[in-house]
Order: sequence, then C-alpha cells, then structure tokens
Amino acid sequence: MKVAPHSDDLALRRALCAAQKEAAQAIAKAASVEATNTDLVAHNLHLELQIEKLRRELYGQRSERSTRLVPDTKIDQMELLLEECEATATEDELLAEQAAAKTVDVKAFTRARSGRKPFPEHLPRERVVITAPTSCDCCGSDKLVKLGEDITETLEVIPRSWKVIQTVREKFSCRACEKITQPPAPFHVNPRGLFGPSLLAMILFEKFGQHQPLNRQCERYGHEGVEISLSTVADQVGACAMTLMPLYRLIEAHALSAERLHGDDTTVPVLAKGKTDIARVWTYVRDDRPFGGTSPPVALFYYSRDRRGEHPQAHLASYSGILQADAYAGYNELFKLGRAPGPITRALCWAHARRKFFELADIASQAKRRKPSQINISPMAAEAVKRIDAIFEIERAINGKPADERHAVRQNLSVPLVSALEAWMREQRAKLSRHDPVAKAVDYMLKDWPAFTGFLDDGRIDFTNNAAERSLRGIALGRKSWLFAGSDRGGQRAAFMYTLIVTAKMNGVDPQAWLANTLARINGTPQARLRELLPWNWMPQIENASTVKAA
Repeated sequence: MKVAPHSDDLALRRALCAAQKEAAQAIAKAASVEATNTDLVAHNLHLELQIEKLRRELYGQRSERSTRLVPDTKIDQMELLLEECEATATEDELLAEQAAAKTVDVKAFTRARSGRKPFPEHLPRERVVITAPTSCDCCGSDKLVKLGEDITETLEVIPRSWKVIQTVREKFSCRACEKITQPPAPFHVNPRGLFGPSLLAMILFEKFGQHQPLNRQCERYGHEGVEISLSTVADQVGACAMTLMPLYRLIEAHALSAERLHGDDTTVPVLAKGKTDIARVWTYVRDDRPFGGTSPPVALFYYSRDRRGEHPQAHLASYSGILQADAYAGYNELFKLGRAPGPITRALCWAHARRKFFELADIASQAKRRKPSQINISPMAAEAVKRIDAIFEIERAINGKPADERHAVRQNLSVPLVSALEAWMREQRAKLSRHDPVAKAVDYMLKDWPAFTGFLDDGRIDFTNNAAERSLRGIALGRKSWLFAGSDRGGQRAAFMYTLIVTAKMNGVDPQAWLANTLARINGTPQARLRELLPWNWMPQIENASTVKAA
C-alpha cells in the first residue's frame, strides 16, 4: 500500500522544480544575450572591413608595386579579427541553442546570415543517394511512387581537386494510404552542413597545424576557382571547435591522471586595441614511452593573457604527481605540503641548466649576438658542459627502461658524477664575483639543487623537460607566419586545437586524416563510445552509404 506524499513534500518539490526551471531560463537568456552581443561585434567588424576595403580602393595607392606585393597591415589585422569574431559568435550561438533546448519558454538565438552563393557550376557533382524504403512505414504497403527528391549540396575537397557532393533524399507517396515517406536527413558536422568533413579538416589543420591564417587560405582557394568568404570559413571553424570539445575534455582528463607531467610555456602575441600584447600558451605533456610505459602520450595546451602563477595553479588544481618544469616561481604554490589534493613533486630540467653554461662556451652562438671583440669563451663553462654531458650519456643508455631499472643505474653510475659536479661548482663559485655570467649559471642550479637531483632517488623522474619543449616547437615556428592571435578567445581556440593536433602527431596519427574521419563520425557516435575517436584508439571507418557518381 502506497503512502500519499506529505503536502509539505509536494510543496518543496514544486518549489524545487520551479527554481530549476527559472535557473534554466536565466542561463538560456544569458547565453542568448552573449550570442547576440558577439554576433553584433562580428557583424560590425565585417562592415568596417568592407568600408576599409572600399576606402583603400578609392583613395589607396594604385602603383603596381604597392597593391598586394606589400600587404595592407590594417586590412590584414581587421581580417584576422573578423576571423576570430565570426568563430566566437558561432560558438556562442551553439551554446545558446544548447541552453534554450533545456527550456520551453526561451527561444534559441539564431544568427542572421546572408544567403550563400551557389557553388561554382564547373565543379563536378557526386550524387550520394540514401537508400529509399521499400515499404510504407505507416501501413506496410509496397505501393510506393516517387514524388521527388531533396538535394543538399555540401562542398568537399579531395587533395588538389574540388567537388560538390549532392546528398539526395527521395520522397515516395504510398498509393494505399497517401502517406509520404522519405529517409531522414544525414548527420552533418555542423547544423548547416555547408562544408564536408575533409574540407573542414584541411582548414583546421592548415590554420593550427601549418600556421596558415584563414584569410590566406581563402585567397588560395580563390586562385583554384572556388570563392569562399572569410566569414563563412571562420563560422565553420567555430562550429568545429564546439563539435570537437568533448574529445578535448577526454584528452585533458587523460593528461591530468598521469603519474608525471612535463610543463612549459611560450609567448604568443595577441592583438589588443590596435597594439600587440604578449600572452602565454602553456603545455602539459604526458609521455611514458621513455619509461617503458604503455599509456598513450598526449599534449594538453592552455592559453592565458599573462604569465601569473595563478594560471598553472588553476591548470593543475586536481593534479598531485610529478611536475617536470623549469625554475619558474609561479609553480611554487603547487609544491607546498598543505596543498590539496596533495603536494606536487618538483623536478627541474638539466637541459635548461646545461644551456646556460653552453651559451657561455659556444663560439658560434656568441658570434651571432656579439661583436668579435666581445666574444669571451669561458673554460669554466666548457668544463661544466663536459661534466653534465657525461650524465646525459648515462640517461641516453637507459632511455625506454622501466623506473626501477633507471633508479638502479642512476644510483650506480650517476650519483658519483652528480656529487663530483656539486663539489666542483661550489668550489668554483667561491672564486667568482656575483656579476660573473658563469656565477649566475652556477647559482641557477645550486639554489634548487634538491629539485635537480631528485631524479637520483626516484626512477619515475625524467632528467630533462625536453618533451614539453618539443610540443611547443610548432607554436614557435608559427609565430612567424600568423603574427599574432586576434583575441583571447582566439588564443583559447588555438590552444584547444593544438591539443588535438599535437596529440595526434605524438600517437603516430595523421592529424588531418584523423580530423576528417572524426568530424564525419562524431555526431553519430554515442557519448559512451566517444573514446573510440581519440587518436590512440582511432581506426578509419569506411562509410556505408552507397555512392553513385553523376554521369
């Protein structure tokens, strides 16, 4: 026998439901306002760019030498800003749609887009016909008569070849009950289905993997006979970022569950009110292969506007393993004993320490920075490099060995060399003034000597932080190509995409092929099976739909 709920319980439940409904409505309205604002910013910037181009056409220099051989810096900056704003506006639009879907009273915000131009007629068309039903799903009759078909054209790319794919959904009418039958629309990478997954993967990889801004990509596509506007391409980038976000979260969780992380950061110029500020991209690398581990390697990236210590503290708030890094003071809060969920073990990089001595002992590097009369090779720095290199040789020999074996070798071979190096440095430091460059290199090591020598007592600690430095090479090379990030949101989006692309590379996967296949499958993959799409689990999947080429 069921007991009727107490009236107070009913009132409490109703109040709770009402509060949840109001909270969902408030979140949806806030997301809609945010999407409206970013859409207005993108629209205004688009108009300003058109005005600037018209002004340049009317009043700009007309000499052959100055038209496009010397790029208009102002227009390039505005195009980069438009790229970032369009992608951000699309992300916010999709977030607003997700928030509105949880309510019944708030209408989803939809960006107003100008009608797209038809795809060029000279591009070949490939018809992909979805198999039609053989019987009416209403009454079961097989008396179906074709009424027509709906065609969705999606621009796709094959390397060095363009085509438009026509996805045909035939309509049939039942002669018995007059019900119209048609296959459901297929999944698209984004709600509009404008570009195919291979084209989207190429755009993303060119921008974030090959450091080619979208305006340069659009210019190249125009030379190939396919005119695509910058705002359209940027819109698709924002949609892809939202689509791939679940995979980024899975990679983030995998990285932060590591026993050991390699951390580092590098500068990233970011545009701010007509000037360029220096922002930061942080990386945290999980790579157990040098220790004989089988866990997939990943590189996790974050973006911040400055280099304050609060950023790595937030990134690693839930982490309590080993952190391989340089001597940056912003990490210090992570090493305190009272920290929750526990202190992080500090491990400093011997490659950083060696570099300080090497620069004082290398003739070639000094010749690039100094006049011939100012070149001064330090015998003491050369001796320090020689001693450190002997330890490096031992580490190379045990690379790929498990932690316990590395610990045994280090205790037997490395401990005497490290002890001799410490005694020698302390002896030499007493002879140097505090302003001597060699003294500064010696002090860098001696003041944190326990963090440098921790690898001797723990076989899980690496000798260098080179894994993190390798993950940042692409950004260092890219700075010369894309000049700067257009905004903080653009920097965050770049860090998100670097995570996916660099992780794919570390797992021996072609990033562009992985992105293309993943974008084609992710919307049809249940959340419980998303791990199958991660780079180390990824297996290319052949599409099942039949393909019929147009005659």
